[in-house]
Amino acid sequence: MKKMKQRAWMGAAAVVLLAGCAAMERGPDVAMVLKESFRERGIAKLDRLDQTPLQKHCSEAAAAGRDLDPAVRQSLERDALARVRYPADGKYLGDWKEGERIAQSGRGLQFNDSAETVAGGNCYACHQLTKTEISYGNIGPSLYQYGKLRGVQDPADPASAEIVKYTWAKIWNSHAYNACSQMPRFGDAGILNEQQLRHVMALLLDPKSPVNAQ
Repeated sequence: MKKMKQRAWMGAAAVVLLAGCAAMERGPDVAMVLKESFRERGIAKLDRLDQTPLQKHCSEAAAAGRDLDPAVRQSLERDALARVRYPADGKYLGDWKEGERIAQSGRGLQFNDSAETVAGGNCYACHQLTKTEISYGNIGPSLYQYGKLRGVQDPADPASAEIVKYTWAKIWNSHAYNACSQMPRFGDAGILNEQQLRHVMALLLDPKSPVNAQ
Protein backbone atom coordinates (compact mmCIF):
# COMPACT_ATOMS: atom_id res chain seq x y z
CA MET A 1 0.00 0.00 0.00
CA LYS A 2 2.81 2.43 0.88
CA LYS A 3 4.58 1.84 -2.44
CA MET A 4 1.29 2.25 -4.27
CA LYS A 5 0.63 5.56 -2.54
CA GLN A 6 4.18 6.75 -3.24
CA ARG A 7 3.65 6.11 -6.96
CA ALA A 8 0.27 7.82 -6.76
CA TRP A 9 1.80 10.86 -5.09
CA MET A 10 4.49 11.01 -7.77
CA GLY A 11 1.75 11.07 -10.39
CA ALA A 12 -0.15 13.76 -8.47
CA ALA A 13 3.04 15.83 -8.19
CA ALA A 14 3.48 15.65 -11.96
CA VAL A 15 -0.08 16.92 -12.46
CA VAL A 16 0.55 19.83 -10.08
CA LEU A 17 3.78 20.64 -11.91
CA LEU A 18 2.00 20.76 -15.25
CA ALA A 19 -0.75 22.91 -13.77
CA GLY A 20 1.88 25.28 -12.43
CA CYS A 21 3.56 25.48 -15.81
CA ALA A 22 0.22 26.38 -17.41
CA ALA A 23 -0.16 29.28 -15.00
CA MET A 24 3.30 30.72 -15.71
CA GLU A 25 3.86 33.50 -18.19
CA ARG A 26 4.33 31.68 -21.46
CA GLY A 27 6.19 32.37 -24.65
CA PRO A 28 5.01 31.51 -28.17
CA ASP A 29 6.83 28.14 -28.23
CA VAL A 30 5.76 26.79 -24.82
CA ALA A 31 3.63 23.99 -26.33
CA MET A 32 6.55 22.86 -28.46
CA VAL A 33 8.92 22.99 -25.48
CA LEU A 34 6.55 20.88 -23.39
CA LYS A 35 6.15 18.27 -26.10
CA GLU A 36 9.91 18.11 -26.65
CA SER A 37 10.44 17.68 -22.89
CA PHE A 38 8.23 14.58 -22.59
CA ARG A 39 8.71 11.19 -24.15
CA GLU A 40 6.06 8.56 -24.71
CA ARG A 41 6.43 5.63 -22.34
CA GLY A 42 4.11 2.65 -22.35
CA ILE A 43 0.50 3.77 -22.40
CA ALA A 44 1.44 7.40 -21.59
CA LYS A 45 1.28 9.14 -24.96
CA LEU A 46 1.95 12.72 -25.95
CA ASP A 47 -1.73 13.34 -26.61
CA ARG A 48 -2.03 13.84 -22.85
CA LEU A 49 -0.54 17.28 -23.44
CA ASP A 50 -3.39 18.23 -25.77
CA GLN A 51 -5.88 20.49 -24.03
CA THR A 52 -9.63 20.59 -24.44
CA PRO A 53 -11.12 23.97 -25.43
CA LEU A 54 -12.18 24.43 -21.79
CA GLN A 55 -8.66 23.76 -20.52
CA LYS A 56 -7.25 26.23 -23.04
CA HIS A 57 -9.59 28.95 -21.78
CA CYS A 58 -8.50 28.28 -18.19
CA SER A 59 -4.78 28.16 -19.05
CA GLU A 60 -4.93 31.40 -21.01
CA ALA A 61 -6.76 33.16 -18.18
CA ALA A 62 -4.25 31.88 -15.60
CA ALA A 63 -1.30 32.92 -17.76
CA ALA A 64 -2.75 36.41 -18.04
CA GLY A 65 -3.40 36.58 -14.28
CA ARG A 66 -7.13 37.07 -14.69
CA ASP A 67 -10.36 35.25 -13.99
CA LEU A 68 -12.46 33.75 -16.74
CA ASP A 69 -15.01 36.08 -18.22
CA PRO A 70 -18.28 35.30 -16.34
CA ALA A 71 -20.19 34.67 -19.57
CA VAL A 72 -17.48 32.32 -20.85
CA ARG A 73 -17.37 30.49 -17.51
CA GLN A 74 -21.14 30.05 -17.52
CA SER A 75 -21.09 28.72 -21.08
CA LEU A 76 -18.27 26.25 -20.36
CA GLU A 77 -19.98 24.94 -17.22
CA ARG A 78 -23.31 24.61 -19.00
CA ASP A 79 -21.71 22.61 -21.81
CA ALA A 80 -19.87 20.37 -19.33
CA LEU A 81 -23.07 19.66 -17.40
CA ALA A 82 -24.89 18.82 -20.62
CA ARG A 83 -22.33 16.07 -21.33
CA VAL A 84 -22.86 14.29 -18.01
CA ARG A 85 -24.27 10.78 -18.49
CA TYR A 86 -26.51 9.69 -15.64
CA PRO A 87 -27.26 6.00 -14.91
CA ALA A 88 -29.88 4.83 -17.37
CA ASP A 89 -31.40 2.51 -14.76
CA GLY A 90 -31.58 5.26 -12.14
CA LYS A 91 -29.29 3.34 -9.75
CA TYR A 92 -26.66 5.69 -8.38
CA LEU A 93 -25.18 3.68 -5.51
CA GLY A 94 -23.08 0.54 -5.44
CA ASP A 95 -20.99 -0.98 -2.63
CA TRP A 96 -19.22 1.49 -0.36
CA LYS A 97 -16.55 -1.11 0.47
CA GLU A 98 -15.62 -1.26 -3.20
CA GLY A 99 -15.76 2.53 -3.26
CA GLU A 100 -13.19 2.66 -0.46
CA ARG A 101 -10.84 0.40 -2.45
CA ILE A 102 -11.20 2.66 -5.47
CA ALA A 103 -10.53 5.75 -3.33
CA GLN A 104 -7.35 4.14 -2.00
CA SER A 105 -6.00 3.04 -5.39
CA GLY A 106 -3.68 5.25 -7.40
CA ARG A 107 -3.12 2.72 -10.16
CA GLY A 108 -4.08 3.11 -13.79
CA LEU A 109 -3.12 5.35 -16.72
CA GLN A 110 0.55 5.47 -15.69
CA PHE A 111 3.39 4.61 -18.06
CA ASN A 112 4.13 1.40 -16.16
CA ASP A 113 0.51 0.25 -16.25
CA SER A 114 -1.00 -1.69 -19.12
CA ALA A 115 -4.13 -0.79 -21.04
CA GLU A 116 -5.90 -3.51 -19.04
CA THR A 117 -4.96 -2.08 -15.63
CA VAL A 118 -8.09 -1.15 -13.70
CA ALA A 119 -7.78 2.50 -12.72
CA GLY A 120 -8.46 3.75 -9.22
CA GLY A 121 -9.73 7.13 -8.14
CA ASN A 122 -6.80 8.05 -5.85
CA CYS A 123 -9.32 10.19 -3.96
CA TYR A 124 -7.22 10.37 -0.80
CA ALA A 125 -4.52 12.24 -2.71
CA CYS A 126 -6.73 15.34 -2.51
CA HIS A 127 -9.44 14.70 0.11
CA GLN A 128 -10.03 13.46 3.60
CA LEU A 129 -12.83 10.88 3.54
CA THR A 130 -12.60 8.84 6.73
CA LYS A 131 -11.20 9.27 10.22
CA THR A 132 -9.20 6.05 10.05
CA GLU A 133 -7.08 7.10 7.04
CA ILE A 134 -4.30 9.45 8.18
CA SER A 135 -2.58 9.81 4.80
CA TYR A 136 -4.60 12.19 2.67
CA GLY A 137 -4.17 15.43 0.76
CA ASN A 138 -5.82 18.80 1.22
CA ILE A 139 -5.91 20.12 -2.35
CA GLY A 140 -9.65 19.49 -2.23
CA PRO A 141 -12.05 19.96 0.68
CA SER A 142 -12.63 17.33 3.33
CA LEU A 143 -15.41 14.94 2.34
CA TYR A 144 -15.73 13.37 5.77
CA GLN A 145 -19.44 13.07 6.63
CA TYR A 146 -20.30 14.23 3.12
CA GLY A 147 -23.73 12.62 3.01
CA LYS A 148 -24.57 13.20 6.65
CA LEU A 149 -23.86 16.93 6.51
CA ARG A 150 -26.14 17.20 3.48
CA GLY A 151 -28.97 15.37 5.17
CA VAL A 152 -28.85 12.24 3.01
CA GLN A 153 -30.25 9.63 5.39
CA ASP A 154 -31.64 7.46 2.62
CA PRO A 155 -30.17 8.06 -0.87
CA ALA A 156 -33.25 6.45 -2.42
CA ASP A 157 -35.53 9.02 -0.79
CA PRO A 158 -36.82 11.53 -3.37
CA ALA A 159 -35.90 14.30 -0.93
CA SER A 160 -32.24 13.41 -1.45
CA ALA A 161 -32.48 13.15 -5.24
CA GLU A 162 -31.01 16.60 -5.91
CA ILE A 163 -27.82 16.08 -3.89
CA VAL A 164 -27.43 12.54 -5.27
CA LYS A 165 -27.68 13.78 -8.86
CA TYR A 166 -25.34 16.72 -8.11
CA THR A 167 -22.73 14.39 -6.60
CA TRP A 168 -22.83 12.10 -9.63
CA ALA A 169 -22.38 15.04 -12.01
CA LYS A 170 -19.54 16.46 -9.90
CA ILE A 171 -17.63 13.18 -10.06
CA TRP A 172 -18.45 12.63 -13.73
CA ASN A 173 -17.18 16.07 -14.77
CA SER A 174 -16.22 18.58 -12.07
CA HIS A 175 -16.04 21.32 -14.71
CA ALA A 176 -19.83 21.33 -14.74
CA TYR A 177 -19.75 23.30 -11.49
CA ASN A 178 -16.29 24.89 -11.60
CA ALA A 179 -14.92 25.45 -15.08
CA CYS A 180 -11.27 25.49 -14.04
CA SER A 181 -11.50 22.78 -11.37
CA GLN A 182 -8.35 20.68 -10.86
CA MET A 183 -10.44 17.61 -10.03
CA PRO A 184 -10.15 14.84 -12.66
CA ARG A 185 -13.13 14.27 -14.97
CA PHE A 186 -13.58 10.70 -13.78
CA GLY A 187 -16.54 9.82 -16.00
CA ASP A 188 -16.11 12.25 -18.87
CA ALA A 189 -12.45 11.30 -19.37
CA GLY A 190 -13.12 7.58 -18.96
CA ILE A 191 -10.95 7.19 -15.85
CA LEU A 192 -13.64 5.26 -13.96
CA ASN A 193 -16.47 3.24 -15.47
CA GLU A 194 -20.11 3.57 -14.47
CA GLN A 195 -20.02 0.75 -11.93
CA GLN A 196 -16.92 2.19 -10.27
CA LEU A 197 -18.66 5.55 -10.06
CA ARG A 198 -21.58 3.89 -8.30
CA HIS A 199 -19.20 2.44 -5.72
CA VAL A 200 -17.60 5.84 -5.08
CA MET A 201 -21.07 7.37 -4.77
CA ALA A 202 -21.90 4.78 -2.11
CA LEU A 203 -18.72 5.65 -0.22
CA LEU A 204 -19.84 9.29 -0.11
CA LEU A 205 -23.57 8.83 0.48
CA ASP A 206 -24.34 5.48 2.11
CA PRO A 207 -25.17 6.10 5.81
CA LYS A 208 -23.24 2.91 6.66
CA SER A 209 -20.07 4.13 4.94
CA PRO A 210 -17.16 5.23 7.19
CA VAL A 211 -17.39 8.59 5.45
CA ASN A 212 -20.67 9.19 7.28
CA ALA A 213 -19.77 7.50 10.56
CA GLN A 214 -19.87 9.33 13.87
